Amino acid sequence: MVDARFVGHLQSLRLALTDPRFPAAAVPGALTAQPQARPALLRALDGQAAPAPGGARHGGVTAAGTVGTPHADGLASAGAGARRTGTLDGPRPAADGGPTIPAQPGEGRGRVPGPAGGADDDGAPAPSASPGATERGIGASETDAPVDDRLADEGAGAAPSRAASTPAEPGTDTLPDALAAALDAGDAPVQRPALGVLVAEVPDGPDARRAAEEAVAGVDEEAVRLRGAVKPRDGFFTTFAISPYSRYLARWCARRGLTPNQVTTASLVTALIAAACAATGTRAGFAAAGVLLLGSFVLDCTDGQLARYSLQYSTLGAWLDATFDRAKEYAYYAGLALGAARGGDDVWALALGAMVLQTVRHVVDFSFTEANHDAAANTSPTAALSGRLDRVGWTVWARRMIVLPIGERWALIAVLTAFTSPRVTLTVLLAGCALAACYTTGGRVLRSVTRRAHRTDRAARALADLADTGPLSGAVARLAGAGAVRGPLAPVLAALGAATVTGAALWAPLGSWWPVLAAAGYVVLAGLAVAAPLKGALDWLVPPLLRTAEYATVLVLAARSEVNGALPAAFGLVSAVAYHHYDTVYRIRGGTGAPPAWLVRATGGHDGRTLAVTVAAALLLGGTGQGFTLALTALAVVIAVAVLVESVRFWVSASAGGAPAVHDETGEPA
Repeated sequence: MVDARFVGHLQSLRLALTDPRFPAAAVPGALTAQPQARPALLRALDGQAAPAPGGARHGGVTAAGTVGTPHADGLASAGAGARRTGTLDGPRPAADGGPTIPAQPGEGRGRVPGPAGGADDDGAPAPSASPGATERGIGASETDAPVDDRLADEGAGAAPSRAASTPAEPGTDTLPDALAAALDAGDAPVQRPALGVLVAEVPDGPDARRAAEEAVAGVDEEAVRLRGAVKPRDGFFTTFAISPYSRYLARWCARRGLTPNQVTTASLVTALIAAACAATGTRAGFAAAGVLLLGSFVLDCTDGQLARYSLQYSTLGAWLDATFDRAKEYAYYAGLALGAARGGDDVWALALGAMVLQTVRHVVDFSFTEANHDAAANTSPTAALSGRLDRVGWTVWARRMIVLPIGERWALIAVLTAFTSPRVTLTVLLAGCALAACYTTGGRVLRSVTRRAHRTDRAARALADLADTGPLSGAVARLAGAGAVRGPLAPVLAALGAATVTGAALWAPLGSWWPVLAAAGYVVLAGLAVAAPLKGALDWLVPPLLRTAEYATVLVLAARSEVNGALPAAFGLVSAVAYHHYDTVYRIRGGTGAPPAWLVRATGGHDGRTLAVTVAAALLLGGTGQGFTLALTALAVVIAVAVLVESVRFWVSASAGGAPAVHDETGEPA
């Protein structure tokens, strides 16, 4: 729904009317409602309809109604005199990614030119869209909102049509703004995108209209759109070495009809080719791998920028982007290990160690974020100091670089791969990730102990889901019941359990049952740690401590076994389990909750898997030890099949079922 007097940029309307992430969105003079917000919109329309003699309370809206699922980059508009024409989900995007606008009667079909003019797909100059169209904005004749007639038929009555028939008086509130206020006051919050220098307003008279049109003409809309395609907060390498040109690659993709998911897939394929080049073990292969890894990262930045440039957000796309990032990096680690093995150097332990450390770092990030997602009184002296440092320019970039985000990390890996050896690459990577982990975890611990915050039931539930507690520790937690540990002891118990099982795996004789007994103690301690709601100041440490225990136990037992193939099998097992844990995070972030309980039971939980691996080591590490390799391989295959099948089924069905589109706009580097 767009007021007929609207003056502003097309990008303002794109942001308000074509972003599928929000049930309802608005800018001054324009409103859209996705299917989940339409009942509330109908109620708001009923409330706005008034039996005013000769007209309606709100004038100047030539049409109003449902907009369906908008085209990711299209914005249809009816011309002057049109009453109910077109929909927002119908038009095809123009060749330059700009909006297609139905022409006025007798003018033929055209589009609004870009900042430097425009042409049709065949290169001929495009006809003017309508008398009121400008190069960078639209006036009232272009904004008569295209609609679906069903809304008027489903309860709004004839109010929109009566409003359309009555000229608006200067100073009259617009119907879209009034409806947006009504939705906000009800149960359908309205997203209002930040417009910055973009214009979106409903002028009251000729002077105000001229001023608005001058403001529209004074802004380079395409430049604003390109800047908006880049995350406002990103790493140093990404901001200064990639985004200055990847945004233009994103626009190039948009003009050719490519989707973010296609670019994401291209990034994955490029990274897998890079891993294959590294696996050759030749100097040329390592050099090619480094170049291709950087190319994969450029495409990885481009897919998100394309989504923001063309507003093509989706649940499936967010999952693919996050999942493929992890798959690319860990596949590359495996490629380095395979390449080193061809040269007679075994670095599988380093590759697995890098994957374990990086995954635990991410779990720390996820747990801390979820624990404080909606905490009350979310302040601390440490956070205040961090805010003050952010106001000092160079410290911002120094602090972003020290955490070794994905851009810096991949650049480091690519350069070291091309000019050194896999062993040097992985050793430096481990040192850098360890330093980053100490910096971020230490800072978050300080924030937590100095912050007086009350954590919610939702945060406690998210931490419990991230813990991935299986049937064994779950039974211990239920037995603890009312006597469950509360206060600051939950992370202490988790740390004690992790130290017990990893210490036994590291120091006990190979093939002995001491690691099994330690794993049994770990099961009990982990169950006690999660028996009570995780609402303590440091309870967010419980999930990463449990991840450390499980992954490190597998790594240590495989490395100490010195059995041929044990470390690659352990790499596969940890990869499958890590995917399950990442999938849990993405479901929680998407608001869909944790994976189903049957999947957690079927995969054993962290406690069951840790105990199973120690039992396999005790039983099978005698003699050649090949049975241990086979056991790890079989466990990896079973878990991978179970979690992949369920994960793909869930995300595909969620996307097809109209789950809210999501996209990571936090700007926190991965």
